[in-house]
Amino acid sequence: MRKSGQGRRSRVRDDSPLSAAELRTARPARDAVPHVVEAVRRRGRPRGESKALVTLRLDKDVVAALRAGGDGWQTRINELLRVAVGLRG
Repeated sequence: MRKSGQGRRSRVRDDSPLSAAELRTARPARDAVPHVVEAVRRRGRPRGESKALVTLRLDKDVVAALRAGGDGWQTRINELLRVAVGLRG
């Protein structure tokens, strides 16, 4: 026995090609949804050579405490080290 809606095709299709009229009125994403474009642009590794890739060993409880803060724990390590060596206060 089928559940309601299974096996039926939706009447609205998001994957259909754009019409000529839709293409004429289309705007670049940077104009239509600039906040989304900016959010995507900021993701990933920073540009330039301002960072050095290093390997170091830290106590497990220190890493666990930093990771418990959620995403951005490696950035927090960098900020803590900058304060510790007097580069930012």
